[in-house]
Amino acid sequence: MDKLFIIIPAYNEEENIRQVIDEWYAVVEKHNGGGESRLVIIDDGSKDSTYSIMKEYTKDRPLFQPITKPNGGHGATVLYGYHYALEHGADYVFQTDSDGQTLPSEFGPFWKQRQQYDMLIGWRKSREDGAARVFTTKVLKLVIRLCFGVNVRDANTPYRLMKAETLRKNIKFVPKNFNLSNVLISVIYAKKRLKVKYIPITFRPRQGGVNSVNMKNIFKTGKQALKDFREINKQLSGK
Repeated sequence: MDKLFIIIPAYNEEENIRQVIDEWYAVVEKHNGGGESRLVIIDDGSKDSTYSIMKEYTKDRPLFQPITKPNGGHGATVLYGYHYALEHGADYVFQTDSDGQTLPSEFGPFWKQRQQYDMLIGWRKSREDGAARVFTTKVLKLVIRLCFGVNVRDANTPYRLMKAETLRKNIKFVPKNFNLSNVLISVIYAKKRLKVKYIPITFRPRQGGVNSVNMKNIFKTGKQALKDFREINKQLSGK
């Protein structure tokens, strides 16, 4: 049976984390891989009670694995989770976020098509998370095309199911603690012409708590990303 690891980064999500655990634990329970599947939520050095709440939930949820680590940012935490899944024998790795914007009820079509593709990505066709985020996604799409020469429909969507075998071969191209790890993985798969499919998903407003990302951080990340992307493209192109 296929072992599914659901990877979710969390930072100061005490308002959302209970609902996130309840909803996504049901998914991992349904696809339990003979008891080997796991819901892995990684606390990224939260300053609130996120991790203590997570620990409470392990009492009657044997497939739930809470982890905590020093704060490193979203991308680095996602990358940490991917390595954890690969090291613990995952067959498929799914990633989403802990803000309640995505729906577990839309996971079914991804799982049904898992064997046909190296990665299935949710396409945020209709978004409710604000004009600034939508603008950032459009700019990112343009930057990717300029830096890497590929078109990626929605590079940073936190709703993706990946074959562990393919991920293992390509995660080496993502620098340690890289802040835009999902973006770079999307780019790598596009440049290598791996089998990727986009499926429309619902993308709701944040369900509680405060968004830790602001425009100042976005511009700072973007400036660094341009520099990193140029160097990484050389590696991918064998230059």
